[in-house]
Amino acid sequence: MDYRPGNLYIGAQGRALIYFMFTIPFCFGDVRLSVVEELKRGSVVGKMAQDLGVDLKTFFARSPRIEFDGSKRYFDINPQTGELVVNDRIDREEHCGQRQPCSLQFDFFLENPLELHRVVVDVQDSNDNPPSFSNEQINLEIGESAVTGTRFQIDEALDPDVGINTVQGYSLSPNAHFTLAVHTNAETGKYAELVLDKELDREKEDKISLLLAAHDGGNPPRSGTVMINIQVLDANDNIPVFTQTTYRVNVAENVPLGTAVVTVSASDADEGANGAVSYEFSHLSTKSRNLFSLDQKTGDITLKGPLDYEENPSFEMRVKAKDGSGQAASCKVIVDVTDVNDNAPVILIKSLKSPLSENAPIGSEVAIIYVQDKDTGPSGKVSCSIQHSTKFKLNASIKNHFSLVTAEYLDREVESEYNITITATDEGTPSLSSLKTIQLVVADVNDNAPVFEELFYSAYVTENNKPGFSVCSVTARDPDWRQNGTVFYSLLPSEVNGVPVSSYLSINGDTGVIHAVRPFDYEQFRSFKVQVVARDNGSPPLSSNVTVSVFITDENDNSPQILYPTPEGNSFMTEMVPKAAISGSLVSKVIAVDADSGQNAWLSYQIVKSTDPGLFTIGLHSGEIRAQRDISESDSMKQNLVISVKDNGQPSLSTTCAVYLLISDNLAEVPELKDMSYEESNSKLTSYLIIALVSVSTFFLTFIILIIAVRLCHRRKPRLLFDGAVAIPSAYLPPNYADVDGTGTLRSTYNYDAYMTTGSRTSDFKFVKSYNDNTLPSGTTLKRSPVDNSDCLNFTSLDFIENGSKFSTLVNINPGFLSIFFIIWLF
Repeated sequence: MDYRPGNLYIGAQGRALIYFMFTIPFCFGDVRLSVVEELKRGSVVGKMAQDLGVDLKTFFARSPRIEFDGSKRYFDINPQTGELVVNDRIDREEHCGQRQPCSLQFDFFLENPLELHRVVVDVQDSNDNPPSFSNEQINLEIGESAVTGTRFQIDEALDPDVGINTVQGYSLSPNAHFTLAVHTNAETGKYAELVLDKELDREKEDKISLLLAAHDGGNPPRSGTVMINIQVLDANDNIPVFTQTTYRVNVAENVPLGTAVVTVSASDADEGANGAVSYEFSHLSTKSRNLFSLDQKTGDITLKGPLDYEENPSFEMRVKAKDGSGQAASCKVIVDVTDVNDNAPVILIKSLKSPLSENAPIGSEVAIIYVQDKDTGPSGKVSCSIQHSTKFKLNASIKNHFSLVTAEYLDREVESEYNITITATDEGTPSLSSLKTIQLVVADVNDNAPVFEELFYSAYVTENNKPGFSVCSVTARDPDWRQNGTVFYSLLPSEVNGVPVSSYLSINGDTGVIHAVRPFDYEQFRSFKVQVVARDNGSPPLSSNVTVSVFITDENDNSPQILYPTPEGNSFMTEMVPKAAISGSLVSKVIAVDADSGQNAWLSYQIVKSTDPGLFTIGLHSGEIRAQRDISESDSMKQNLVISVKDNGQPSLSTTCAVYLLISDNLAEVPELKDMSYEESNSKLTSYLIIALVSVSTFFLTFIILIIAVRLCHRRKPRLLFDGAVAIPSAYLPPNYADVDGTGTLRSTYNYDAYMTTGSRTSDFKFVKSYNDNTLPSGTTLKRSPVDNSDCLNFTSLDFIENGSKFSTLVNINPGFLSIFFIIWLF
């Protein structure tokens, strides 16, 4: 097959491999190209994209790249055309020497999917080197006794080119004594010998100078010359003879300097000076000259420079043995360098995907790793592993290529960055290894909703707070990064007592601090709940809720309210006390409530003023008025008490009321009570009496008719005569009033019925009865019986029980009689 520059040569096997290369993602085949040495940089070697059948757009999208085993990068890919071009000077002689064929090899990669092509570029020789001789002059000493036909070997000319471009022949300048015989040797190539064609005569001519030329077969041919100086001597008819024509030896690349690599040996049958043999290099490259030295007497070739199998696996040298008269013989010495495991694997990162999203599926490719080991055999075989990591694993790919992939799901909130240490170990003895750390950053995904620090929040706010008051603060954490972890707060729309929650509270969207929008009133409502939403700024955003319970605490902002006796006004109420009441007898009870709660509603009672200070006392917390001693005849019939009701707040608030008591056993003494009313409002009562006198006179006849009707009335149960609200139903209590046991506030299980007249100055009276079982139910009021007649006033029985004594007074008052009695009393 003819290899020409720029032509793609692919054998039958290569074509088959290329066929599978496009059908199986991870297959590879050898691609063979040909190039002439010493081409200029940028010269086209082959059109890779076109030859592989890939269009340029796809070609470059698959990230084509070249990997060389050595340090020099001889070829590269043209980024515009996809052509394989020369990147560095190619010297066939430097790279291969005399080896045939000479080739450069490299790996050609395509990604997505990953493909590998082993490219072999055959380097064709160009006639860039002329033949040369090892020495500028050849000195021969030939005895005059030499017979015709005697042959004298001459150092051959060497041409590092190969094939037709190497030495093809020799020519000798015209002379009278010598002709030239050219021979071909499989080991040494073409060499020449001087043949004595005519006997020498030292006396006529003791020195002869000849010009020897060597030429190659290049086009145009190149040549080299050497001057042969012949000294005519007496007879020396033996030349040195080497024990071997070719010496071949294997030397480990790590042998120490000064080691004898090989010893060449030649002998000469002559005696004396003609038989003394000395050695010298006849032709040696610059590299070999720097590495080897030759002992002229012993023929020992020793190492004077370090060997490196990876740079030069073999050396070839020519050694000449010369006797004392100048006759010489030559041999070839080949030193093969054997590889030792002196190169640790080199880890190269070909591609790295960092940052990698934390939601990447298992098996996602993180990096492509190439491990290079310049050694050969087992020393060049490598294995890779990951140290101390279960999150990632290595998959072997193509020729020392490995894919680093994820083995588990990643979580940036657990670990945001990984330092993945990869170990590469060869199979040499002893094995060598190297480490490479890959830093992988995990990119955040909004996969975490904000989480509140508390399962629920409770806030306590004292009523009458100022608008803008900080109620409490909620905090939510989001472990995501940046905007995915930025939390904003808001209130979930809802209502409190039919009013939007935004009318009560507001929240700072950035800090989560909840503020009161307006003052709260404990007496209106005592607690409410609100939902706070924490939302991150991700896409899509995630959120979570938490319940905030707001409890309003009481403040002493309500004074006690007295339910009984009714506050002083237009009404006038009097309690009757039997004259036989003894010490400790229950006389009356002050009933008060406080809209506040807790200790702010704990009420205490105190008599601040009384007609007779030592006669009555009041329970500190019950409000019950009792006789402090037995009532005597000398005590005033009319007793006025001023009661102060005070709560337990800080500062405390108080209210006062007046209680009027009448010490009497029967109604006969009722007229004497008229002076009590005079003390309060004398002028108003006079007007009332005049109006009553006129009214009674005018409707006297009407009352006569009513007397007859009243007699026909059935007896009815006693009914309450009201001047004010005396029997206190629970519906009368202030709104939102909460009873507090044991604080002196009105209890639903202990009330009093109060009976009184219509408020006449001369007939105000009241009988008090303590009871527990007949208290009006909550939410009800006193109502008239369906069969009750408003014109029938029937007082049946009034019982007063005190300290085991029972007083029973039966009062049956005919309405007609009461009217007549009332008219007579007025007059």
